[in-house]
Amino acid sequence: MVHLVLIGDSIRQGYQEVVAQELAGEACVFGPQQNGGTSANVLAHLDDWVIERKPEIVHLNCGLHDLGIDRVSKEKAVPLDQYVENIDRIFRRILQETEATLIWASTTPVNEQWHTRQKPFDRYEADVEAYNRAAREVAERMSVPVNDLFEAVMRAGRDRLLSPDGVHFTKDGSALLGKAVASAVRARFCSS
Repeated sequence: MVHLVLIGDSIRQGYQEVVAQELAGEACVFGPQQNGGTSANVLAHLDDWVIERKPEIVHLNCGLHDLGIDRVSKEKAVPLDQYVENIDRIFRRILQETEATLIWASTTPVNEQWHTRQKPFDRYEADVEAYNRAAREVAERMSVPVNDLFEAVMRAGRDRLLSPDGVHFTKDGSALLGKAVASAVRARFCSS
């Protein structure tokens, strides 16, 4: 059975059970109990969450927490240049310190009008797209496949799948994401 590690934020927490159900009998699925948070937090926990576990496959995402803009300071949690550096370091460590197949997942879309009314920080779709472009460039440079969860949600109807907070997903949205993750994992490993 394949040992699969899922790293990500609360979006991952929402789809993890679906992934485990979809891959039952094919993969033993692990994801940390806590939210992965920013790329800096993922980097800080990489040994515990990934390296020491020696998985065969890692499905990884971080970005939604990085691009959040504090309403008081007007600063992003992790500026884009630092985000790129963090992603580069995360990828390198996984690729060099494990034998795992790594899959990068794009950050899912937000509805900024719904979101900004409910949180002490803002997230904007343009930033999601910018951070996704930057992460994709790192992934392509390192030959890491990309699971485009952003596009999967947009094709299926973003606002139909998002919860009223404009960031998290309904049960149907989490199911769609979980199936997309399971499909990406199967395509890279389970069928071989």
